[in-house]
Amino acid sequence: MEAVSYSNFRQNLKKYFKQVNQNSEPLIVTNKNVEDDVVVMSKDDYDSMTETMRIMSNPELMERLRDSEEQFRNGEFKEHELIEGNNEKDVVR
Repeated sequence: MEAVSYSNFRQNLKKYFKQVNQNSEPLIVTNKNVEDDVVVMSKDDYDSMTETMRIMSNPELMERLRDSEEQFRNGEFKEHELIEGNNEKDVVR
């Protein structure tokens, strides 16, 4: 993870925003006072991280995931062809 000073970050804000979004790599912005340092990340990465934390903090969901993984390892699954179409009835919910 790259680190950049606050003043450099401020002067090159557009460049660093683009970099963070393109590389999906968080950026540490440092300050004179270490307690004021921040991490900048893309919104997509943030959303993904918070969703992962939500799932991992839910015991019921984690149990379902573990059960699904075990079923897959044991070959207890069926393959289905994907339905492609633009009709509302073709959408799987």
